Amino acid sequence: MTAATTAADLDGAYSGYLDCLADADEYAATDLAIGLLDAGVPAERVLLDLVAPAQAEVGERWARNEWSVAQEHAATHISEQVVAAVAAHVKPRPTGGRVVVACMDGEWHALPPRLVAEVLRLRGWQVTFLGASVPAAHLVSYLHRYDAHAIALACALPMRLPYAHRMIEACRRSDVPVVVGGRGFGADGRWARRLGVAWAPDASSAAELIADERALRAVPPARLTHLADDEYAGLVRRRGELIDSALAALRDRVPAARAYTAVQLDATISDLGHVVDFLAAAVYVDDASLFTEFVEWLTGILRSRGVPVGAIALPLEHYAAALRDFPRAQRALARGCAALPATAR
Repeated sequence: MTAATTAADLDGAYSGYLDCLADADEYAATDLAIGLLDAGVPAERVLLDLVAPAQAEVGERWARNEWSVAQEHAATHISEQVVAAVAAHVKPRPTGGRVVVACMDGEWHALPPRLVAEVLRLRGWQVTFLGASVPAAHLVSYLHRYDAHAIALACALPMRLPYAHRMIEACRRSDVPVVVGGRGFGADGRWARRLGVAWAPDASSAAELIADERALRAVPPARLTHLADDEYAGLVRRRGELIDSALAALRDRVPAARAYTAVQLDATISDLGHVVDFLAAAVYVDDASLFTEFVEWLTGILRSRGVPVGAIALPLEHYAAALRDFPRAQRALARGCAALPATAR
């Protein structure tokens, strides 16, 4: 089968696969993927040119408020089953060393690293996939027990970067090379470079990097000397206080907030916490753009759900007033406020 034929088959199958996800039809989705394999489409292409972009579209539909959380979860489960079916259909035999693939502690988006694991398996590695939210201590214990050629770690949310850095360093102390991936490290991997770790933009790149041990180990040191000023640690210590005071300020300035249901209250507290967590991550890597990108993303989410964008401005203003002695946090908050639509400021 030629590359052009493969691409045509995948293009033709993509919309049908999305329809299967929309209909929550696991059997049709699996049959479609296996049919492509039987037609000669390489398994790696089925995973990376069908399942991966479809999952990205699922996330976009949730962000645009076209799909509910339940629909997103159902679609993700189906794609996980399809990946398992493709892996079982191909059954490659390992010829290389062991590679461990896992999600960062607190990271629950397991499908993207599962795709990486299967691509590595297809390329001959003996792969151990540890799944979502692996505690650092348990991961290190596993690495001590089993000799690993490399470990691939996934992070989808930038607010987890401080935890990711601790996990990366724990793996290095076990003398196991690390490669990371996922949106949590920035679209261009800039926060991976700040943490001093090898980064791969996709599964194919990760496989190529893992096959080149010299490149995998040839990474510059982390650039985190700014953490000596203790601003990040101070911000983390004040997290609970900041959320409580922001909630009190919201109730004072928005009377409707006083009548929130328990569900609305829990969602508000969660959102206020996310603002603090993304701010702390921006301070950790000393890059205000991390927080700005979060504010822009949150603005889009709120708009799609009919929530006034001005709801973001209030906590940003409150946190800026409460963190006058935190210069890097102040810079990030100022840029976040500037990124809001003019009507929200």
